[in-house]
Amino acid sequence: MSLRHALLGLLSERPASGYDLLKRFETSLANVWPATQSQIYTELTKLADSGLIMVAAEGPRGRKEYTLADAGMAELRHWLTETKPQRNTRSDLLLRVFFLGVLRPEQARAYLTELVELSAHEHEQLRQLDEAIDWDDDDLSVYGRIALEYGLRFNAMRREWAEWAATQIK
Repeated sequence: MSLRHALLGLLSERPASGYDLLKRFETSLANVWPATQSQIYTELTKLADSGLIMVAAEGPRGRKEYTLADAGMAELRHWLTETKPQRNTRSDLLLRVFFLGVLRPEQARAYLTELVELSAHEHEQLRQLDEAIDWDDDDLSVYGRIALEYGLRFNAMRREWAEWAATQIK
């Protein structure tokens, strides 16, 4: 996934300014694809220059509201249907687990305990986000809720796995 496609997807729901998109990232996509303000504004400029989005309105202090162009919708649909998702096979977290044997057992268990705590913390953050969002029946709410549920379940699984793994160290 790219920031480009995330922005196209958000704009497919409704027009938005860069600030609006940043806030929508923070409340919906941050757990799957975080982005900074400068990254978002830079990508919006590129999308507009390439004709995938258009400036629909301009307001005070240079505020621009963007809307999805037909070419942008076509690109979003192409990305969703014609390109395969990249499988992220690298995991710094699991690579470290693979080599925990070079540590003392209590150090290895401490690493896994940190994973338990990290997973619990991330799960709690997502749970609070879930409660803070006023879910609707629009596509972004429905599919955003599905993506958030993945994060909740993933963190619960990782916590359970790390607890189990710690018991395997003699």
